[in-house]
Amino acid sequence: MLSISSFLQLLKESFRDLMPIILVIMFFQLAIIQSVPENWLSTTIGLAIVGVGLAIFLLGLEVGIFPVGEGLASDFARKGSTKWIVIFAFMIGFGTTVAEPALIVIAQKAASISAGRIDATTLRMVVAFSVGFAIVLGVWRIIKGHPIHYYIISGYIMVVSATVFAPKEIVGLAYDLGGVTTSTVTVPLVAALGIGLASTIKGRNPVLDGFGLIAFASLTPMIFVQFYGIFVYEFMDITPLKEVIAPVAAGLAPAKQAVAATAAQFDFKIIDILKGLGGVVVDVVPILAVILFFQYIILKKPIDNLKNVIIGFGLVILGLDAFIVGLEMGLFSVGETMAFELTRYDNNFIIYSFGFLIGFSTTMAEPSLTAIARKAKEISDGKINDFVLRLFVALGVAIGISLGAYRIVVGGEIVYYIMAGYLFVIALTFMAPKYIIPIAYDSGGVTTSTVTVPLVAALGLGLATNIDGRDPLIDGFGLIAFASLFPMLTVMLYGIITEKMGVQGVHEKELIHQDELRHAIEDVHNMDLSTINIQGTDKRHSYEMPFSAVHVIVPKAKEEKALIAARNAGARGVTITKAHGMGLEKMENLFNRLHEGDQDSNLMFITQTKNVDNIIKTIVDELDITGEGAGIAYSHPITHLKGLTLKLDDL
Repeated sequence: MLSISSFLQLLKESFRDLMPIILVIMFFQLAIIQSVPENWLSTTIGLAIVGVGLAIFLLGLEVGIFPVGEGLASDFARKGSTKWIVIFAFMIGFGTTVAEPALIVIAQKAASISAGRIDATTLRMVVAFSVGFAIVLGVWRIIKGHPIHYYIISGYIMVVSATVFAPKEIVGLAYDLGGVTTSTVTVPLVAALGIGLASTIKGRNPVLDGFGLIAFASLTPMIFVQFYGIFVYEFMDITPLKEVIAPVAAGLAPAKQAVAATAAQFDFKIIDILKGLGGVVVDVVPILAVILFFQYIILKKPIDNLKNVIIGFGLVILGLDAFIVGLEMGLFSVGETMAFELTRYDNNFIIYSFGFLIGFSTTMAEPSLTAIARKAKEISDGKINDFVLRLFVALGVAIGISLGAYRIVVGGEIVYYIMAGYLFVIALTFMAPKYIIPIAYDSGGVTTSTVTVPLVAALGLGLATNIDGRDPLIDGFGLIAFASLFPMLTVMLYGIITEKMGVQGVHEKELIHQDELRHAIEDVHNMDLSTINIQGTDKRHSYEMPFSAVHVIVPKAKEEKALIAARNAGARGVTITKAHGMGLEKMENLFNRLHEGDQDSNLMFITQTKNVDNIIKTIVDELDITGEGAGIAYSHPITHLKGLTLKLDDL
């Protein structure tokens, strides 16, 4: 909803999510490297811009992209035209991927350090085509209602099979490209497409069938890129001259050159800001063009709330641009410099710790993950907690990056790590509850996007460049693959834990509560149960709940004080009778003194046994019964209780 209160709430959440990144950077910068960055003011301003940009971006998603994406999917499903759904799916997948900034960065780096064998533009086209194919395959699965794990497990087998034949120079890159294809804009739109289809097609479940498209988009590039690598390295001859020229031209060769480039402060010029904004517009406009084409030309139907949709897309563009500018000012240079500095210490634990903490903190701030987690909570009826889901995903990324850094430091083939991870994913797939599996598969794709990819890629290439015996092309890539794999494991573990704890959705709780009430009403004649009337209703509830009677006999003058004390201690009703008591001295001459003495009050409270101690203690203290005050207090358990009236809150 477009409102100031919604924006302020998102702003608060954005800065809350950025706090871990700030703490991690500050700790390693001050405690480990023991220096204050020269551009600390630029970093501070950049982080503030990141927070504001993230809030604007998320508001734009809720107002513009999610509604129009789900609406299109719903209209296509009602139209019943599988052909147009498939064409739309391919165009969305291809169009949003080919201009993905993270993909452009990785493709250029791969081209620069591959001695010219890999062409950046061709690589982007291969990846974009594979994502388009993946979205088509995922949409087909939703239409047919096939279980997702059959497709994913088959995909894993194909990935490993391709790895057997692929040159080792391409394997890490291929695995990484499976994680960078799902961008900040692509993820929400693709998720909206899947959820919209699953919500409209009869017999489909939005939770079980709606998620999973992102998982397909993360899996197919690994296969396509490995086949591209086989072609490039087996059938193409490259002039060795580029081995020297390309790395230097790209600024990716000597470590000193990289550090010098990142040490400079961000050049905050209006022309640069406008260029950045133009770049974001170029990324988003093709998506908008595809949507408008299919909405007005194919469906021949106007967009509902067009004004809100346009505002939403405008907010997405502004928010994403501010987000990227803030990252360049606040995090990129610091992160790359620190990756270089940490390799200078003869302590690998520092590297692993930095990888773990930076992975966790950047994932918690990832806008794509935030959007998907909120959507998962919404369509799961609250059974999935969005913040807890993000915590488990962030934990998976942190573990993955730490393990990936360990692989680079000690050496080893990436395929063995990935294969072991796939085996664990397959095993957990058959153990985890069904509703969490598609979300777990998607989690591997949404974690590596705008925030994570540049920092993680810089860490991997920095380690491989500065550690003896490591090749940046063979060993430098792969961290993103680890960051994509382990969240699947941790999210499925989250599903298993919540299932064991009996966590339920809102409507599920209501149904269970109604079922309990029905049985309670049926059990009013069960003498083993206490049956309670609910104040203000005609409902009766039967419980296996112990009750006791508390008796308090006090002088009439102390009656009100005793009642107030009992009420404050939890008593909800009282039966008052007149009482006449005799002390020990009167009992000695019983017949002569039978009708003498002051009148007392006998107060009887029927309450849950758990309240007895507090009621008696409060009355005894208030009336000083065990001191100078007069009175008696005692209790006894009761059975066969029927007819007591209490408020529902008291139960």
